[in-house]
Amino acid sequence: MLNHIMRSQSLRLSIRNQNLVHLQKMFFSFQVEEEQQRKKEKLDKTLKGLCITGRLKEAVGLLWRCGSQVDAKTYAVLLQECKQRKEYGKGKRIHAQMIVAGFALNEYLRVKLLILYALSGDLQTAGVLFRCLHYSSDDVIPWNAMISGYVQKGAEQEGLKMYYELRQRRLVPDQYTFASVFRACSALASLEHGMRAHAVMVKSRVGSNVIVNSALVDMYFKCSSVSDGHRVFDQFSVRNVVTWTALMSGYGYHGQVSEVLKCFDKMKEEGCRPNSVTFLVVLTSCSHGGLVDEGKRHFDSMKSEYGIEPEGQHYAAMVDILGRAGKLQEAYEFVMKSPCKKHAPVWGSLLGACRNHGDVKLLELAATKYFELDATNGGNYVVLANGYASCGFLDAASKVRRRMESAGVKKDPGFSQIELQGEVHRFMKDDKSHRDSGKIFNKVQEMTSLFMDVDCCLDDLFATCPV
Repeated sequence: MLNHIMRSQSLRLSIRNQNLVHLQKMFFSFQVEEEQQRKKEKLDKTLKGLCITGRLKEAVGLLWRCGSQVDAKTYAVLLQECKQRKEYGKGKRIHAQMIVAGFALNEYLRVKLLILYALSGDLQTAGVLFRCLHYSSDDVIPWNAMISGYVQKGAEQEGLKMYYELRQRRLVPDQYTFASVFRACSALASLEHGMRAHAVMVKSRVGSNVIVNSALVDMYFKCSSVSDGHRVFDQFSVRNVVTWTALMSGYGYHGQVSEVLKCFDKMKEEGCRPNSVTFLVVLTSCSHGGLVDEGKRHFDSMKSEYGIEPEGQHYAAMVDILGRAGKLQEAYEFVMKSPCKKHAPVWGSLLGACRNHGDVKLLELAATKYFELDATNGGNYVVLANGYASCGFLDAASKVRRRMESAGVKKDPGFSQIELQGEVHRFMKDDKSHRDSGKIFNKVQEMTSLFMDVDCCLDDLFATCPV
């Protein structure tokens, strides 16, 4: 009996001790969790503080050194800061840290990353993130990011495809969707697609803003529908310097210099102050119109009347104005007196003018200065080589082309494009990718032979005509 009692007591003590150990373990684990939570909260606050004070580089470095996950909101703040500062490389490092730390992306962060990758031009990764999103969502933000990314990358056709897919899914496009679509249509000179998108925007009663309005005006002008471009501008309830500049740029695109200057004067009459972009459009138009004195007057008024400090592009435009008028020495002196002597496009403008007017001595000087500042622009190698060739210096022209090849510099190839039945067809040199390339080459050869026959007939005709 006594033995039984002792065993029972021993069992009770054992249970109590086990419970105590268990409680101690639980208490210790709670302490650890609380400490980890405090550290995490401290890290979150530190990272956010670094972002707010503009110390993004330190924030990303700290994130990697810690190696642990942070709050989703903190990741969002970091990614937003990367986007705002256009520090896309740092944003990609943050994404890599998420993967290493085993952080599971939510929809919001996935969209944030998608936008960042699209803005950086990495559309392949952006596309992977896009395909991971739930298509049941009616959010057009990821669609806008992809469409805008394609347009900025020069893949306007892909951007339009995404826009039409968005429409097929019965999603409602917004202002930013239409702004990107209009830019795509401008680049493709596709009036049909542009008018379709404009009609959808009007019917859906999407509120317009400065960005979409200027893109709409630009689209009509780039598609050679000048009257529609101005008509659309006249319908804007609010007109500011951005929309006025888009209108002037459109007229400048078509070489209608007098209309550019009229719009400029009317804009000022309405109390709208021009900005640096407006003046660049005006100076470029003066250059194309051969208006030297007018160009000088507007250039001088930038600082004297509006307090706008001319930038390198404005000085390059002034050099172009003087150069086109054959005032090469004055253009050179203007460059030497300007604060933009180390701005490559200024010398590029002088280089082109010297080539057009056959001034080899100044051509060589401008080329030397230009290539000291920018040796990667293939177009100016070609300008220099053509300048030598037009003056009869063929050996010098060949030397420039060899220098271009040895430097590994290539000129971006030109292309021609035409819109036919809503489809844009683009052609480049030696390009056989078009589905009807065989028929096209045969037709070109047929037309070339026809023109040669006509030339021969004309030569025979003129030879038999009495002088």
